[in-house]
Amino acid sequence: MELILDGIGIVAGTALDVLPIAVFMFVFHGLVIGGRMADRNRIIIGFVLVIAGLGCFLVGLEQALFPLGRLMAEQLTSAELLGDAHGTSGALNWADYYWVYLFAFAIGFSTTLAEPSMLAVAIKAHEVSGGAISPWGLRVAVALGVAIGVALGCFRIVTGTSLQYYVMAGYLMVIVQTMVAPKLIVPLAYDSGGVTTSTVTVPLVTALGLGLAEAVPGRSPLLDGFGLVAFASLFPIISVLAYAQLAALVSAHSARRSGAVRDDPAKTHDKETDHAL
Repeated sequence: MELILDGIGIVAGTALDVLPIAVFMFVFHGLVIGGRMADRNRIIIGFVLVIAGLGCFLVGLEQALFPLGRLMAEQLTSAELLGDAHGTSGALNWADYYWVYLFAFAIGFSTTLAEPSMLAVAIKAHEVSGGAISPWGLRVAVALGVAIGVALGCFRIVTGTSLQYYVMAGYLMVIVQTMVAPKLIVPLAYDSGGVTTSTVTVPLVTALGLGLAEAVPGRSPLLDGFGLVAFASLFPIISVLAYAQLAALVSAHSARRSGAVRDDPAKTHDKETDHAL
């Protein structure tokens, strides 16, 4: 009964959050566009479904995903799993948390593959590029980036190092890659870093970071627990740009071996990259 009441309260709060958007759209249509709104009843039903869906999703976050992330962080940092590092062997070392890094890598990879927004972007990129960009290739490249980013973010939490150094180094690498990567993939790589941190990835990653910061001695959930989402947004850009660069190098090498490189290497390079992706 308590769960039902909490769910109703969350749905009501979601309705209040969505209400300004709906009011703005209807008022803007009436004052600026004018006339009768096409499919008005269908749009109203859609808003109701959005409110119900968001409400149920938020209930699921509170009841399942956030507790799951915290529970996994607590279990992965327990004395039973870490061995005798809590006992006779003295203070813990960052290497003692290798199960945390492996779990973070796996959860980052799997949640990205399951991310609906990432799937939508990959399909659209495949359609717009005329088949030059493989949906699976793009999704795997982004998933690897998120996995590495989340694992590295957990390493940062365990060691207690400053977030800004990782972010500065990461964006410096992105800047260098942007200058040399095929132009076809650069905008898509930047967008991939944003769309991958959505409905599935963010709750689990955030819960993992907070739970890990609570479980590791000397760490603050507020100062150290947040920041994993930044890693999950940054490293896919690096991985997608690296994927495009690798594909271009492989394609150029194959073309040279087959004697396909002709008068204009720059144009040939772009065409090879399109097919390689």
